[in-house]
Amino acid sequence: MSDLIEGYLGKTVERKKSRVPAKLDYIQSATGLILGLFMWGHMLLVSSILISKDFMYGVTKFLEASFIFDGGSPLLVSIAALVIFIIFITHAAMGMRKLPGNFKQYQVMKAHADNMNHEDTKLWFVQAFTGFAMFFLGSIHLYIIMTNPSEIGPYASADRVWSEWMWPLYILLLLAVEFHGTIGLYRLAVKWGWFDGNDPKATRAKLKKWKKALTWFFLILGFTTLAAYMKIGYENAQAGKVGERYTPTAKVMEYKINDGRVA
Repeated sequence: MSDLIEGYLGKTVERKKSRVPAKLDYIQSATGLILGLFMWGHMLLVSSILISKDFMYGVTKFLEASFIFDGGSPLLVSIAALVIFIIFITHAAMGMRKLPGNFKQYQVMKAHADNMNHEDTKLWFVQAFTGFAMFFLGSIHLYIIMTNPSEIGPYASADRVWSEWMWPLYILLLLAVEFHGTIGLYRLAVKWGWFDGNDPKATRAKLKKWKKALTWFFLILGFTTLAAYMKIGYENAQAGKVGERYTPTAKVMEYKINDGRVA
């Protein structure tokens, strides 16, 4: 009965204001922080292809815990993707609470934002739109990783991007993720006052500059990385090597030595 009263009135039976919205806000902030930092780390890991195929292969095997399991265990990648997916869905559910429930509510919010001409309010609309797009685009990507954990590597990832026509989806996902993530982390810092110091207004101006710089950095890095995978995938398709798995240089040299072709 107390839950029913709280649900209708937003107050407990003791006539105290419900703490549920604050708790849900905290969950949304915590999951958003985890996902934002994860996506930055993820981008740095996948961009290892820009250093070399061998380096990207080594990163993949490290994430599969090849230092513990012989050859690595792709199951660990599936488990990690599942954990991120659960956090992702939880964050999306928390975020949906604040979306307009109908067109009339959207009109009121839009008119309010236009009248205020407030940059942070406009950023909320960008975040809401990109979050909606990510719900679909991100779910597809995470499902693929969960169900095909062994198909990650210099050739396997490139073939998925190019030959399986995933690059259009990844372009849209990259745009949505980077705008949503950097705006989200900026709004988190402002909301919770993490870096306010003695002059919150000056701090907010600095945070906006960092937000723009990080957005450009990760967009450039992301598109450069995607282009690298597309190039490798295209070359594999032209050479009829789609489906082959990458063999690191060290193993190629070992095979040659064992065949007696290297003195």
